[in-house]
Amino acid sequence: MSDSEHVLDWLQDWYAAQCNDDWEHEWGVKIATLDNPGWSVTIDLEETDLEDRECPRQNVNRGTHDWVWVWTAEKVFHAACGPGNLTEALTLFRSWATANSS
Repeated sequence: MSDSEHVLDWLQDWYAAQCNDDWEHEWGVKIATLDNPGWSVTIDLEETDLEDRECPRQNVNRGTHDWVWVWTAEKVFHAACGPGNLTEALTLFRSWATANSS
């Protein structure tokens, strides 16, 4: 299985694990489109095991429609990417979220 396979299943499981009858009313995961074109992803980290972790900004620019940027700010994981890079952006979140986890 490649690193990007089943990343949506993993994200669904991560989201479900945060839901505690409280968290999901205040925070969540948002995926939207950009007019570049591309995708925007925000994942709230408040009241999760990841809230105090930082993801330094990473900008990967391969072409006009082939790019991905990720970073954390104010307890939110952010990703912006080209129209074909959503899986890559979510895979970067998974890699960051699971790094050094027990």
